[in-house]
Amino acid sequence: MEAVAYSNFRKNLRSYMKQVNDDADALIVTTTDVEDTVVVLSKRDYDSMQETLRVLSNDYVMDKIRRGDRQFSEGNFTNRELIEVELDD
Repeated sequence: MEAVAYSNFRKNLRSYMKQVNDDADALIVTTTDVEDTVVVLSKRDYDSMQETLRVLSNDYVMDKIRRGDRQFSEGNFTNRELIEVELDD
């Protein structure tokens, strides 16, 4: 994760926004006051992080994931062929 001073970030905002989106890596924007330091990340990464937090905090969903993981680890599953469906235009 790269860090950049606030003054440089402000001067080059557009290029840093593009970099964050293109690289899919967060950027730390530093200031002289450590309490004002922020992290900039793409909306896509933010949305992904929020969804991960929602899943991890949902006991019902996590129980289903753990159960599926156990079944897979024990070899308790069946392989299925995918069915191709033709769509009418």
